[in-house]
Amino acid sequence: MRLEGKNIILGITGSIAAYKAAILLRLLIKEGACVQVVITHAGKEFITPVTLSALSGKPVVSEFFGANDGTSNSHVDLGLWADLMLIAPATASTMGKMANGIADNMLVTTYMSAKCPVFIAPAMDLDMYAHPSTQKNIDTLKEYGNIIVEPGTGELASGLEGKGRMEEPGNILEIVVDYFNRKKNFGIKLS
Repeated sequence: MRLEGKNIILGITGSIAAYKAAILLRLLIKEGACVQVVITHAGKEFITPVTLSALSGKPVVSEFFGANDGTSNSHVDLGLWADLMLIAPATASTMGKMANGIADNMLVTTYMSAKCPVFIAPAMDLDMYAHPSTQKNIDTLKEYGNIIVEPGTGELASGLEGKGRMEEPGNILEIVVDYFNRKKNFGIKLS
């Protein structure tokens, strides 16, 4: 198991590609990672927390506070716990919030509290991906030290062809494994 002992936050946003996040989650778990899912409200419109919780073996986090019982979810604790944060799929909206410090949901506040490397896998229609504001936000996120997992080119949910498809889960898994292997092989501290 190539990710044994690694704590990973999997952030899921409101994209049709959220179904790929379930596959990615399963692959990360199979490789030994402990995965905590953090999902946006829009993300729950595309895939249910029940599915993600069943795959991860953990409750899915989407709210700051529990249901009227006084419990809370700490974005700070999550940010300290993780060895890596992976946002897949990442919408243009969420990337814009991340790039500009708009911490209005649990996912973005967790991102802003993270002390670990952050990988971002964009997923959107080709015109949204190519839009100057999206490209500027991606450049800003790279400047902050985030790692962008380039989207693929092909048929999109809209039926159009072009760049914007979230990278396939198996390829994202290999990127994550390779990252940890390179850090281990060069004796580089991970955070």
